Amino acid sequence: MVLALPAALWPAAAFAQDATLLPPVDVSSPEAEISVDSSYVPLTETGVSALDLLKKRVRSNDTATLLDDIAGVNAYSAGGVSSLPVVNGLADDRIRIVVDGMVMSSACPNHMNSPLSYIDPSNVASAKVLAGITPVSMGGDSIAGTIVIDSGRPLFGTSESVSVLSASASTFYRSNGDGLSGSLSATAGNDKVSIGYTGSGSRSGNYDGGGNDGEVHSTEYKSYNQALKLAARGGDNLVTLEVGQQYIPYEGYPNQYMDMTDNRSTFVNGSYEGAFAWGKLEARAYWQGVEHEMNFLADKGGTAGGGMPMNTQSDNAGYAVKASFALKDGGAIRIGNEFHLERLDDWWPPVAGSMMMSPDTYININGGKRDRLGTFAEWDAKWTESWSSLLGIRNDTVWTDTGNVQSYGCGMMMCGADDMAAAAFNAAGHRRSFVNFDLTAIAKYEPNATSAFEFGYARKSRAPNLYELYAWGRGAMSSSMIGWFGDGNGYVGNLNLDSEVANTVSATADFHSADRGWELKVTPYYTRVNDFIGVQKIATLGSFAQLQFVNQQAELYGANLSGKLGLWKSDKAGEGTLRATLAYVRGRDLTTGGDLYHIMPLNAALTLEEAYQNWAGHVQLQGVARKSAVDDLRSEPTTPAYALVNLGGSYSWANVRLDLGVDNLFDKAYDAPLGGQSLGDQSATGVLRPVPGLGRSLNLGLTLSL
Repeated sequence: MVLALPAALWPAAAFAQDATLLPPVDVSSPEAEISVDSSYVPLTETGVSALDLLKKRVRSNDTATLLDDIAGVNAYSAGGVSSLPVVNGLADDRIRIVVDGMVMSSACPNHMNSPLSYIDPSNVASAKVLAGITPVSMGGDSIAGTIVIDSGRPLFGTSESVSVLSASASTFYRSNGDGLSGSLSATAGNDKVSIGYTGSGSRSGNYDGGGNDGEVHSTEYKSYNQALKLAARGGDNLVTLEVGQQYIPYEGYPNQYMDMTDNRSTFVNGSYEGAFAWGKLEARAYWQGVEHEMNFLADKGGTAGGGMPMNTQSDNAGYAVKASFALKDGGAIRIGNEFHLERLDDWWPPVAGSMMMSPDTYININGGKRDRLGTFAEWDAKWTESWSSLLGIRNDTVWTDTGNVQSYGCGMMMCGADDMAAAAFNAAGHRRSFVNFDLTAIAKYEPNATSAFEFGYARKSRAPNLYELYAWGRGAMSSSMIGWFGDGNGYVGNLNLDSEVANTVSATADFHSADRGWELKVTPYYTRVNDFIGVQKIATLGSFAQLQFVNQQAELYGANLSGKLGLWKSDKAGEGTLRATLAYVRGRDLTTGGDLYHIMPLNAALTLEEAYQNWAGHVQLQGVARKSAVDDLRSEPTTPAYALVNLGGSYSWANVRLDLGVDNLFDKAYDAPLGGQSLGDQSATGVLRPVPGLGRSLNLGLTLSL
């Protein structure tokens, strides 16, 4: 996974513009030999600019935070590098997340190793979100949209001589939590072959909340990533092979009962692109293996060899093939086929001397299987200079299965619920199949150079994940170990779940000047989800509840607004730009009449940017309304309104870039609206509260490049 050209090598003028995505893939030419597929680009597709990618990596080691300035995109709080993204109120597995072309699954009953945790922000070359109405070629087994993260295309030289094409080293310090991270990247090659290496490491202690909120327990982490990319090209053909590893020795989770005490991942990712007279062919095959362990870190009373070990092992593998046939009118026909295989074992070893967690191994998921075969066809049409459309249909068939399970077998009353649940589960059939169909229809009207209008409809489907189907434990403790919602409740699977089916309509109006000096985009949307996988209460667990996954009916509606305005531009004053976003979403459970869980309240951001020669800076005001629409079934807490001020700036000269910023300048105390319950604080202090947001942090970064 090779980083694109280091920032210090870019022309200074690039910092005074609204950069699109990172620089071209070829050092020798602004055009790649293998051109990018010029497909229909929905107006709802939003990319993160190169400038934003650079300035955000100094703030956090969590790749999901790179997307937090996109209207309608938020994140569930989780570990320091593993938050779960949300798009228009729908989160996690409901989003298709693609990292360097690989579709990966969380291998954890708490979804601690989320797909975006496998790439460090310093290695991200491009990031984009397609919300709601997603082309079928980019969708599949998801209902919210698609997030695409790429580490950058390979770099090549200009001659047969081998040379160093790029090299950089970065380090970042964050005062809140005493966080420190660093990364290295280097690429060498000639005009036909290249080899690149990237490595990164990060660590942080517990962070402090704002004001008098004090230490937020179970927020420490340490993470390492490294990868090697090989690439070769000849004529109109490009082949790449990536291999990489990740090691997270520990990561605290403030809103979970457990912490991650070891996560090791290895991946192999190969791809081919070829351009032909008829169009383009793309193919990819990949594999990822994960070994994952959970237990308690110090804040939750963890001790060496004690606690409650929970182990998971998984394999994800797949392929994808797509052919694009160019049409004379400038459109294209695309067809594709892909397969994704998931294997999962989840077991909890017995604890010596424990009356409850022994003498047997608790088998949570035994040889879990979830295989998906997807096929799509898509017609991209250019009718006139003003009208274009996209029509696509897709089928995804998902097969799941798992073996028999067992409880700890303690022979006491406290194990009785799990003993009976295991017997009932083993007596039932486990094999399931889901045949899903998706449809996308979009039309775009561009009457002139300063406006565009888009409207469309999408039918999207998602089959339940392995834990939603097969988490069988009915004991208070065992069910409390299941769930990625950070709410303290316990969750039980359901063998009778059906696929979620979302029907979405949306429209977008995009007004702008001819040179994009000012822009205004607004997108209202409505989504009705049939067989939404919600929950029903089946028992009380002290101050929390035991909930079982069930199919319900739900709806979400809202609007996203974004815009920018050029304020000044001159040789003496540089360039000033004002940017704004605003997002509103409402989610309702139509079966119970309640509100959906973890719906972000009305939120907005206003950012003033200034670029002058080699200097760039910004001041940002973030505002979030009071969260009062909460899921009472999950005892979701309300959170008060708040406003934050963030500052940042950078200076580049020669081969050096310096970043400096302050988050939460006035150290405002606030509760994270999607943070859930602070179970780490409860373990350490006995007091339960919503997870506090990050207090003031001084952030400093330094990048050196050749």
